[in-house]
Amino acid sequence: MNSVQAIAAVALVSVATALFSVYGLRPGRATSDFYVASRAVSPFRNASAIGGEYLSAASFLGVAGLVLAYGADMLWFGVGYTAGYLVLLAFVAAPLRRSGAYTVPDFAEARLESVRVRRLTALLVVLTGWLYMLPQLQGAGLTLRTVTSAPLWVGPVVVTTVVMITVASGGMRSVTFVQAFQYWLKLTALAIPVIFLLLAWRADGAPWPSADTPPRFRETTTVSVQQAVRVEVDEPVTVTVSGSLEGRQLDDTTVRLAEGEHRIGEETEVEFPAGADVPHTVGQEPLEGNDWSQPLSAISHPVYGTYSLLLATLLGTMGLPHVIVRFYTNPDGAAARRTTWVVLWLLGAFYVMPPVYGALGRLYTPELLMTGRTDASVLLLPTQLVGGTVGTLLGTLVTAGAFAAFLSTASGLTVSVAGVLGQELDHVRAHIRARLARRRTLVAGPRRGNARGTLRAEGRGDILRLRLAGVAAAGVPCLLSLAVVHRPVADVVVLAFAVAASSFWPLLLLGIWWRGLTPQGAVAGLLVGGGATIGAVALTIVGHPFGGWPGALLSRPAAWSVPLAFAVMIGTSLLTRRSIPRGTARILVRLHAPEGLVLPRRDSAARDRGRWK
Repeated sequence: MNSVQAIAAVALVSVATALFSVYGLRPGRATSDFYVASRAVSPFRNASAIGGEYLSAASFLGVAGLVLAYGADMLWFGVGYTAGYLVLLAFVAAPLRRSGAYTVPDFAEARLESVRVRRLTALLVVLTGWLYMLPQLQGAGLTLRTVTSAPLWVGPVVVTTVVMITVASGGMRSVTFVQAFQYWLKLTALAIPVIFLLLAWRADGAPWPSADTPPRFRETTTVSVQQAVRVEVDEPVTVTVSGSLEGRQLDDTTVRLAEGEHRIGEETEVEFPAGADVPHTVGQEPLEGNDWSQPLSAISHPVYGTYSLLLATLLGTMGLPHVIVRFYTNPDGAAARRTTWVVLWLLGAFYVMPPVYGALGRLYTPELLMTGRTDASVLLLPTQLVGGTVGTLLGTLVTAGAFAAFLSTASGLTVSVAGVLGQELDHVRAHIRARLARRRTLVAGPRRGNARGTLRAEGRGDILRLRLAGVAAAGVPCLLSLAVVHRPVADVVVLAFAVAASSFWPLLLLGIWWRGLTPQGAVAGLLVGGGATIGAVALTIVGHPFGGWPGALLSRPAAWSVPLAFAVMIGTSLLTRRSIPRGTARILVRLHAPEGLVLPRRDSAARDRGRWK
């Protein structure tokens, strides 16, 4: 693809994002505009916005890349991502909207009447949000590197800058407009090219990638290695190298690669003959032959790994902070249910397409198995398979869709994390002010002031805190993305789902449906479930790769961490049953009774503030 066209596509998406964020503004913004868009988002627009932020780099690029390498087992990603909303619809959507809270920590404090539970939940929200942000930013770096040869740090910096502007300009209201637009852009960016790709595949004789052979180059192919990599060669092959091989500089030199491992330096080009087996990155061996199209073949201990993946994606969906906060923006519980129903259709329409890109990438971009950048298959297929001016235009459209995926998900995560950080800053400020007020009262007696001016100043202060929190929410993962080793985006996203499933899902399910939950039980379950999963994630991302059962348990922790969190939360609550909050019955009525029975319609101001009589 022409780098000028790719840059133009990224620039257009960024400018459109900025314009939609400005469109989302309105005079006289209040705090509720920034946090929950004044709870006035229609179901269809909210569903489009959820689709926009939920269909991240893992969905747009990662699923196709995993299908390219590992085949049929990776189809469970799309199934789990979509079906999670069915569980959300059944158990969480409407009661959570009726809670009247701004954030998950707000709900935790209101349900359990505990500041300690609130602070622990806030910490986990921030950590989960940052973990989910990492693959988005790294995917942006990979995309710009692939289509423009820009350094890997450029993508994260561009995405972070645009997201900061969007969140600071209008908070949740602006982000809603942006994400609704970006869902339809992403759907279009995959749907139109896939038609041309399938027509070109049919014209090529409709080959199928599951033949009983390893992945092979269909024609003489030059592989550009942009970052240093260690590859495994299964069959000796004669290649032409321009760059660094085994630490030696070569200039258009013919070399015989023996069976085994080889080190290829950055900015190196290797030309392979037609029919040669494709080397693969050390530690990321793809499936060969018919195993690629057979289920339960892709990973060690496949039955455990598959069910753990499904558990993480099904239950983690309703624990993701940027998804949960969306249901606070609906006018009422019925609208929240309708939103979830529409989301199921929107996600189902989208997830039909990434597996098609993965299967075609197995045939026409097998060199990505050698560089380890299988996520780039979606970006390269239009120019590789269609070619010409049409292929270039389709590639530009796909690039725009990919960048929209990074921006929309990063925006949703940033505004949800910023909301939590802003709320916690507000709690700290209120605590300090209360102590100072008590001290002044003791010394000089009570003072009168302008109440209206004080409220106006507090509103401006809330907005300023949210903007500052947005900078921190986006800036920290940007720095981490430059320091952490790149992994397939879908793998990292599943780890974030596992953390959410092991912490927020037990808290939400038990908090909504079981009156016996106590603050001590919630704290114990969050610490054990969330802490154990975060430890497994850290070992998986930054530690040495593990094999056998240890590797399976650490890379797919949900199958053991979710039951552990539930057992600890329930067991500790039973042991501390005398600590059940006094207001439990009242708040459970609020969560499950129709809105009109709990909150009079005339009390709209209290509803917007998230306060209930």
